[in-house]
Amino acid sequence: MNRTRTVIMGAAGRDFHDFLVRYRNDESTEVVAFTATQIPGIDGRTFPADLAGPLYPEGIPIVPESELVSLIRERGAQRVVFAYSDIAHVDLMHKASLVIAEGAEFVLLGAEPTMVASTKPVISVCAVRTGVGKSGISKRVVAALRAHGVRAVDVRHPMPYRDLLAMRVERYASIEDLDRLGVTIEEREEYEHLVRDGITVYAGVDYEAILREAEKEADVVIWDGGNNDMPFYVPDLEIVALDPHRPGHERLYHPGEANLRRADVLVINKVNTADPDAVAGLKKVAAEVNADALVIETASEITLADPEAVRGKRALVIEDGPTVTHGGMPYGAGAIVARSSGAASLVDPRPAAVGSIADTLAAYPHLTEVLPAMGYSPAQLADLEATVNAADCDVVVVATPIDLSRLIEIKRPSVRATYAVTDVSSPTLDDVVRDFCEKHGLGV
Repeated sequence: MNRTRTVIMGAAGRDFHDFLVRYRNDESTEVVAFTATQIPGIDGRTFPADLAGPLYPEGIPIVPESELVSLIRERGAQRVVFAYSDIAHVDLMHKASLVIAEGAEFVLLGAEPTMVASTKPVISVCAVRTGVGKSGISKRVVAALRAHGVRAVDVRHPMPYRDLLAMRVERYASIEDLDRLGVTIEEREEYEHLVRDGITVYAGVDYEAILREAEKEADVVIWDGGNNDMPFYVPDLEIVALDPHRPGHERLYHPGEANLRRADVLVINKVNTADPDAVAGLKKVAAEVNADALVIETASEITLADPEAVRGKRALVIEDGPTVTHGGMPYGAGAIVARSSGAASLVDPRPAAVGSIADTLAAYPHLTEVLPAMGYSPAQLADLEATVNAADCDVVVVATPIDLSRLIEIKRPSVRATYAVTDVSSPTLDDVVRDFCEKHGLGV
């Protein structure tokens, strides 16, 4: 049989999932390579043969996306499957045009063909952009389920930045698990705040195997999405978060617009710090695009451990990395709370940046007042530490979801900012969960 030579464009996440559920055992397809982007240091590896299956005894190479044209020309790739998230529609079509001009077909897989069905009810929490507050919403949903006596586990979108075979199925139930497995900052930011609340988190590479393990200890599985990706599991309830700090983005990015149109519940988060006109605009969009969805408003309440430590000071603000890099936000919770607490100014991190951090800031020129917490490798973590300690500031505001001081030495006075999702409108997330439990016969 002539196998269709295929390249899967990804960012170490959905690309692996789509391969495993759609192409791993497809004898009509030969995946010649994965391409990688967005995340530093995830190319130059091989998707291992033990995961790739008997059709791929040598595994599958993972190469930079910049080699896509060479793969089409030199490897004879006939099909290119696009499989990552948080990309502007216009940029997505530029990539499609490049592929088509080279003579290959460009494929976007649908949601259902890449979803795995669960034996337990599934609630998915996704978004229209990264950094909207999905994990905070997931935490609220788990708390509401607990109040009904329902056990839930959180299955997080993949972040397989280390040994892929070792990461096939990962379970995190304690801070010791995070330390023992040597997770990156980016992984820790997603897992640690949940684990500290006693929530078991699953993640890894093989999401069907992960689901089967999660089902053993859960009454309900929470799909905790990454970026603005679609669920990997068939959801019984789809919750999608919208961001009034980025009005208009809900219809400008892939696959966020698909999430907007699919949602059962649309949560407009951060309304407490957003322009009321932006909130009203999102309600109008929801009514036009997905009139059947229930619309809920929530706040992202930001707390600074010691506001007086910031008042009148020059503050270096460290924000969640993905939110302000490929999420496109020029600021995050740290900048908001630093300003509201009376900081004299927000320090530009660029003059102090070294190594990979300098490269990141050059790649994202909109970051002039905040420093992204980047730590995909020990070397990048060292660059982050050096940058923080070289900055000309009076105080460091740490607004990452983790205690960054456990991972790097911060030689300046520092203060943490934390945030939590709270209800603003009625019905609430608690109401949604109560109705879900009643529908599925769950709880007390």
